[in-house]
Amino acid sequence: MAMAMTRRIWGRLLAIALVLAHWWAATEASHVVYESLQSVTAAVVSSELRPRFHFQSQRNWLNDPNGPMYYNGLYHLFYQYNPKGSVWGNIVWAHSVSTDLINWKALEPAIYPSKSFDINGCWSGSTTILPGNRPVIMYTGVDPQNRQVQNVAYPKNLSDPYLREWVKPDFNPVIAPESGVNASAFRDPTTAWRGVSGHWKLVIGSKRDTRGEVILYRSRDFVRWVKAKHSLHTATGTGMWECPDLYPVSLRGRLGLDTSTLGGAAVKHVLKVSLDVTRYEYYTVGTYDHIKDRYVPDGASPDGNTGLRYDYGNFYASKTFFDNKKNRRILWGWTNESDSVNDDIAKGWAGIQAIPRAVWLAGNGRQLIQWPVEELESLRSKHIVVQNKQVPSGGLLEVKGIDSSQADVEVTFQVSGLEKAEAFHPSWATDAETLCGRKRADVKGGVGPFGLHVLASANMEEKTAVFFRIFKAEHKYKVLLCHDPTRSSLRPNLYKPTFAGFVDVDIARTGKISLRTLIDHSVVESFGAGGMTCITSRVYPSLALRRDAHLFAFNNGIADVKVSTLNAWEMRRPLMNGA
Repeated sequence: MAMAMTRRIWGRLLAIALVLAHWWAATEASHVVYESLQSVTAAVVSSELRPRFHFQSQRNWLNDPNGPMYYNGLYHLFYQYNPKGSVWGNIVWAHSVSTDLINWKALEPAIYPSKSFDINGCWSGSTTILPGNRPVIMYTGVDPQNRQVQNVAYPKNLSDPYLREWVKPDFNPVIAPESGVNASAFRDPTTAWRGVSGHWKLVIGSKRDTRGEVILYRSRDFVRWVKAKHSLHTATGTGMWECPDLYPVSLRGRLGLDTSTLGGAAVKHVLKVSLDVTRYEYYTVGTYDHIKDRYVPDGASPDGNTGLRYDYGNFYASKTFFDNKKNRRILWGWTNESDSVNDDIAKGWAGIQAIPRAVWLAGNGRQLIQWPVEELESLRSKHIVVQNKQVPSGGLLEVKGIDSSQADVEVTFQVSGLEKAEAFHPSWATDAETLCGRKRADVKGGVGPFGLHVLASANMEEKTAVFFRIFKAEHKYKVLLCHDPTRSSLRPNLYKPTFAGFVDVDIARTGKISLRTLIDHSVVESFGAGGMTCITSRVYPSLALRRDAHLFAFNNGIADVKVSTLNAWEMRRPLMNGA
C-alpha cells in the first residue's frame, strides 16, 4: 500500500515536472525541438478551450508577434508560426491584416527559410517605414553555421495593399556577428529610429557571459551597418536580453510618439527586454541620449528581475509599434500554453496573442499604463449591471445573465476597514508572486482577498481567482493584485502558477479600486487600477465550460467590501483568422 502510494506520488511529480519542462522550454527563443512532433498536424482542431476573441491561428503553433505596423490604412501583424504542427518548429513569418486590430484576414507567409542566410530559421524582428513610405522588415536568420544574423526584406509590390509578397535580397545578411559578439545570442532587431545625424539606428539583443545587453548599430542606407563602440545599455547578472524594444513616451497625456521622436524635456524613453533567465519581460523608464547613444534608467526604475513588468503573468516576446492612425503606441504580446505537448498536439493548436493594448506613461512618471485597445469594445453584446452590492466577509455575489466564459468585466470595489489590513513584511516588496502563492484566494485576510472568481463551476470545484489584498506597510498601504488558478481545473498535470504584482495606488485616499478582466475560455487577462498592473493566465477548466461557466464577486477578508459598480458584457466572436 505504502509502495503503491509512493509510486503514485512520484508519478504525479514526474508528470508535473514534464509539464513545467514544456512550459519553460516552449518559451525559449532556442526552443527544444521535438523533431518527431513538429510536423504532426491534428486531424481535427478542438474548439473546447479555444479562445474566441483573442488573435490566434486557425490551427498549429504560434509564438512571438513580429514587426506589427500600420501602413496605408491597414494594420499588419507578423508572427512566428509553424504551418505543419502545434509544437515549435518549421517557423515562418505568418502575416495577417486588419482595419481595426480585432477582425483579421489571413495572408500567405511573408518570410520563410529559403536562402543561405536564413536556411536554419527565420526568427523574430521588426518593421520600419523608410523615406518614400517604403516598409522594410529586419529579422534574425540562422545561417548554415547556426550563427544568428540580421537580414532585410522588402515588399515585392508596393501597389498591393496587403503587401503579400516579400523579397529577401542576396546581399543579406546586413548585420553579422563580428568578433566579440556571441553568435548564438544575437537576435531580435528593434524598429529603427532616425538620429540627429540622419543615421538609422537600432539595437539587437545579446549577452556576454551573464551580462545582458542591447548592441547598437548605425546605418545611412539601411544596408551597411556599423556597430557602435559601446552598447546602448547593459546590466550584469541578467542573462540574455531577448526581443528588446526602445521607444519614446510623452510626459504629458496619452498620445503615442513616433519611434524617431528625438526627445526633449517632455519625453522619456522605455527600454523593454525579455529575460531568458526568468522567462518574464521587464522594462525601465529612463533617458536616451541621442548624441552619446546611451540609455540611463531613472533611479526608481531598476534593471533585472526586481524591475517593472508589462504583465506579471504569462506574457512574453512582446513588441510595440506607433499607430499613426490614432497617434497611440500599441503593445502586442505572446501568451503561451501551460498544458503539455501532448495536450497541444491533441488540441491541434498552441499559443495566442494577448489583446493589443494602448500604452502610455502614468501621471507619476514612474511606470506605464496599459489598456485594451478601444476597438475591442465593438465586440461587447449582452450587458448586465450590478450596483451598490455589499459583499460581507466570506460572501459571494453571483453575476448572472451572460455567457461568462467569453466576457469583458469592469468592476469598482469600495474598501472600508483599512485598519484591519494585515502587516506587510519588507521582504515581500520584491517578490509579489511568492506572496500571492502563500496568501492565495482561500487564505482569509484582513482587507481582502476580494475580487472575482471567473470560469467557476456551479459548485466551485473549479474557479480562477482574480483578487486584491491590502497590507499595512510602515508609511502606506500596499495593494497586491493576484491571479490564483490553483483550483482552475480538475484536470491533472497542469501548470497552474499564481501570478501577482503590486499596484501603485493610494487606497487610503480614494477608498476605491477598479478591476477589468477579459475572460476567453482558456485565457484570463486582468488590468488593475485602470491598467497600472496587468496579469495574464492560461487555465483549462473541465467543468466550467461555455454556459456552465459562472462568475462571482467574492470577499474572503474580515473587512466588508462593496461592489460600487460592475459592468459585464458577453463578447461576440470576431472574424478572427490567423494563418
